[in-house]
Amino acid sequence: MCGIAGILSYRAAGAADRGLLTRMTGALAHRGPDGEGVWMSPDGSAGLGHRRLTIIDLSEIANQPMPNQDGSMFIVFNGEIYNHVALRAELVAAGYKFRTDHSDTEVLIHGYEHWGIDGLLPRLQGMFAFAIWDHRKRRLTLARDRVGIKPIYFTRHDGEFHFASEIKGLLADTRLPRRVCPIALYHYLTYLTTPAPLTMFDGIYKLPCSTYLEIEADGTMRSQLYWDAAPGRGIEPERVARLSESERFDYYVDGVRERLEKAVESHMMSDVPYGAFLSGGIDSSANVALMDRFTDKPVNTFTVGFSDHKHLNELDHARRIATLFKTNHHEVLVNEADMIGYVADLVHQQDEPLADWVCIPLHFVSELARKAGIKVIQVGEGSDEQFCGYRSYMAQLTLHRVMSALPQAVQRGMAWGGGILARSQDRFGLYAEVTQRMAMGREPFWSGSIAFWESQKRDLLNGFTVPMPTGAEDVIRAGMLDPAILKPDSFEVAHSYLAPFDRDHPGRDQLTRMIHNEFKLRLPELLLMRVDKITMASSLEARVPFLDHALVEFTMDIPQGAKVKSGDPKHLLKRAVAGIIPDDIINRKKMGFAAPMADWLRGGFGAQAERQILSSPMLAEIGFDRAIVAGLISDHRSGRRDTSLSVWVLYNLAAWHAHWIEGRGMEAAA
Repeated sequence: MCGIAGILSYRAAGAADRGLLTRMTGALAHRGPDGEGVWMSPDGSAGLGHRRLTIIDLSEIANQPMPNQDGSMFIVFNGEIYNHVALRAELVAAGYKFRTDHSDTEVLIHGYEHWGIDGLLPRLQGMFAFAIWDHRKRRLTLARDRVGIKPIYFTRHDGEFHFASEIKGLLADTRLPRRVCPIALYHYLTYLTTPAPLTMFDGIYKLPCSTYLEIEADGTMRSQLYWDAAPGRGIEPERVARLSESERFDYYVDGVRERLEKAVESHMMSDVPYGAFLSGGIDSSANVALMDRFTDKPVNTFTVGFSDHKHLNELDHARRIATLFKTNHHEVLVNEADMIGYVADLVHQQDEPLADWVCIPLHFVSELARKAGIKVIQVGEGSDEQFCGYRSYMAQLTLHRVMSALPQAVQRGMAWGGGILARSQDRFGLYAEVTQRMAMGREPFWSGSIAFWESQKRDLLNGFTVPMPTGAEDVIRAGMLDPAILKPDSFEVAHSYLAPFDRDHPGRDQLTRMIHNEFKLRLPELLLMRVDKITMASSLEARVPFLDHALVEFTMDIPQGAKVKSGDPKHLLKRAVAGIIPDDIINRKKMGFAAPMADWLRGGFGAQAERQILSSPMLAEIGFDRAIVAGLISDHRSGRRDTSLSVWVLYNLAAWHAHWIEGRGMEAAA
C-alpha cells in the first residue's frame, strides 16, 4: 500500500515542476513512511511520485517509480496484486526479464507492456490504483480496481494534469483554488458522500471504480469502464439449468464457500505482519476462522468497544472467536473525550466529508493494530451488500413487493398517507419516501445510506443554484460524467446506474438491482473510502476478501430467492460458513459496527457541533435555511426526535469547510 502522485504538462512551453511533485508526494507520507521516490521524464513533460509502505518484496530494488526494461515506461502503484506470481510466470515465458525477486509492481509494468491496458486489467486479482507513463505513445494511463478499494483523484489547470492518491496531494499546489462544488454538496446531503467522479472540491475529480483513464500528451482524455458488478460473469446458465431447487441452492453454498476460502488465503499474501479486525459477527468471525486455516501462527485480531456506551459493544462475541481460534487478541475502548480529541484529525484525513461515524472507532482500532506492529489488516466490508445483511434492505424489499402488486391509484393513496405519517412520526420516513418514489414511477432504492430526502432538501436549501463545475465539460467528453447528475435531483445519480443496468440485464430481481447500485456508489465512495483513508492515516493496509472479484461475480449470478429465504437476511452466507464458525455466532442478532453518536451529540460534543454548524459561513454561501438547520439540532439535543444522522452530516460539512476552504481550525477540536 502506498501513495502515488504525478504531473503531465501539456502546455506549449514549460515543464512539470519537480519541486511541486515532491510536495505532492510529501503530503502522502502517511501512506508510505518506508520510502519515497520522484521521477521526471527527460523532456520534463511528465513526472511521477511515490511513497512506499513496504509489504511485498521489501528490497530497495522494488522501490518506485519503477521502469520497464528499456526505460520507455514508468509506473507508480498503490495496492496489491494477489495473483502476481502466476502472471510473472506467464511474462517470463514470454521473454520478459525481471530485476526484482517478487515485486507485483514489476508484474504490472511488464504486463502493460505485453498485453496493453485492455489485456492487463482483466487478468488482475487485487486492489489497485496505478499510473503508467508510456513514453513511446506519449500517454499517461490511470486505473482504479474493479470495486474501488483504492482511490485516485485528478485535476486539470494551467495546462497541466495532476493526480494523487488523496486530495491533499493535489492541494499541495497552492495555485489550485479551494472552492465548494455545489452539486457535489447537494448529492452528499443525500448519500453521505459524493458520487464519482465528483468531489466536494470544485475542479477536483475522482476516477470511478473499474475505470481507466488515458491522457494524451496534448491533454485529451478518454475513459473506459472495463468491469461491472453485474450478472453474467460468475455462473454458466447451463451449469444450473437442470438442477432442482435444492441442488441449485447447494451449488450456490459450495461456490460461495470455495471462493471465500480462496479469497481469504490469497489476501494473506504478505512479507510483513498481518491481522484482522474482529467484531464477533459473521463476516469478521468467518474471516478469522479461515485465516487460521492458512497459517501455523496465531492470527492477530483487533477489536474496539466503548467505555461510555457498553450496550453497543460486541467484545464478548469477539473474545469467544479469539479464544476458539487461539488468536493473539487486542482490544481498545473509546469514549466521548477520545472522539473529541480525534475529530480535527478526522476531517484532515478524509479530505472530503464522509459522514459515516464508523470512521471514529475505525481510527482507534487501526491505531491499535499499527502500534502492535501490524502493517496489513483484513476487514469484512462487502459481505452485507452481497448477501442482504441490512435490515433496511429487508424493509425495502418488503415495500417494493407490496407496492408493485398494487394499482397506481392505490400507490398514490398510500404515498399520500405515508407522507402524513412521516410528518408525525420519524420512523415512517422510509415508508413514506419509498411509497412516494414508486407512486411517481421512480426507482425506490437509491442507497443503503440516505440522510436527507429530496423533499427535505427542497426546504433545507434556500435559493440553491448549481453552476457547472470547473472542468466538467472535459470530464463529460472523456466519458466519466453523466450530465444528468449535475441536476439538483439525487434521483438522477441512482438512475444513472440503473438505467444501463436494466437495459443490459432486463428482468432482474430487485435485490440484484439494489446490490448493483451499492457497488456503484455506497461501497466504493463511502464504505471503502472510509477504510482506505482511516487505515492509511495509520500507515496500515486494509484488505477486503469478501470483495474479491471472483466471489462478487459468482454472487451477482445468484437470485434474490436464494440469498433471502423466509425473511432471513444473509441466509446463503450463513449456510456457506456453517461449520466454519459456531452456530450461535451465525444466528445471533446483527448489531453492526457502530458508534454512540446520537448520545454524544446530546452531550458536550453536541454543543460544540452546534456552534460549529451555526457559525459556519457555508450556510449563507450555499443557501441553507438557518432556521431549519437550527431546528434539526435543537430537536435532537432536546430529545424530541433522533436527527443524529442529519446533524452529523451537517457537522462534517461545516468542519470540512472550516478546515479546507476557510483554512482555519475547528472549534470542536479546541
